[in-house]
Amino acid sequence: MASQTYQLFCIGNPLLDVQVTNGEELLKKYDLKANDAILAEEKHMPIYDEIVNNYKVTYVAGGASQNAARGAAYVLPPNSVVYTGCVGDDNLAEQLRAANKREGLQEVYLVKPGQQTGACAVVLTGHHRSLVTTLRAAEMFEQSHLSSPAVAPLVDAAKVFYVEGFFLTHGTSIVLELSQKASAASKTFVLNFSAPFIPQFFGSQLQSVLPYCDVIIGNETEAEAYAAANGLPDTKDLAAIAKAVAISPKSNTSRPRVVIFTHGAESTILVSSAAPDSPKIFKVSPIDDKLIVDTNGAGDAFAGGFLGAYVAGKSLDECVEVGHKMGAMCVQLVGPQFPWPKVSVL
Repeated sequence: MASQTYQLFCIGNPLLDVQVTNGEELLKKYDLKANDAILAEEKHMPIYDEIVNNYKVTYVAGGASQNAARGAAYVLPPNSVVYTGCVGDDNLAEQLRAANKREGLQEVYLVKPGQQTGACAVVLTGHHRSLVTTLRAAEMFEQSHLSSPAVAPLVDAAKVFYVEGFFLTHGTSIVLELSQKASAASKTFVLNFSAPFIPQFFGSQLQSVLPYCDVIIGNETEAEAYAAANGLPDTKDLAAIAKAVAISPKSNTSRPRVVIFTHGAESTILVSSAAPDSPKIFKVSPIDDKLIVDTNGAGDAFAGGFLGAYVAGKSLDECVEVGHKMGAMCVQLVGPQFPWPKVSVL
């Protein structure tokens, strides 16, 4: 393993998505929003058995960073992307390994014997998805795994790092270590806000790692949550919010910070700290409603396409366009997946 290295190193919570459609009753019963992502509380725990027993379930490999890593691997040549996170020694982990293998994603999981791999209930209503996650083994990731003989050389050799905001709920010290290392070595560190509750309830953790981040990716609801949590005057002005994030303090000043906010089928906005008052707007090519299967993983697909193009040396404009193409392909399939045979998007 040590002899093989990868340009892109991703870390996050590996989860198996348990996906159901027509989940309106579940939204009401469990007090869920149609387009949201939350960590399961005690009151949500029965949902996992209920959907398996009462609904037609689709199992799809998930976990935000793992989805994006698979997307980047889809875009790039073999052996370009490696991913780590913590799983149990169970069938759920085997399903994740199989999905990663198909996309050409190498994983170096930390395996916790006797523990269950994390799961995410994905409740689909129309074109919206509500995510309810129980982390299980995923929140047992240990910092020492990054310095283990199997993983340390991969961290050292990587040029670009990617982490989901969800990881900040339990692994801020790990994200800090990786991001500070990347910043000191002038490598690129990319963070995804991941969900509104991250800037809302894990604001101090987010602010602690932000100085070491070169690229921030989020969507409009996450941007609004960031604006509200940080007292910005207009919580709907995506360009102003992106500017505020872009110009916040940065450790490695040799590289500008780039902030990208997607907005579903509406335009994507990109703001660089090099030109904070000149936001770039990228139109999203509309997809016929009839072709949209579900939107679970669309944001991760965008991030994966962006990362893959970035690692391949494309311009930021091209990276956004590749992200759009990957998102468009993803919403036409069940869950965070991509078409086979592979479609070239670079």
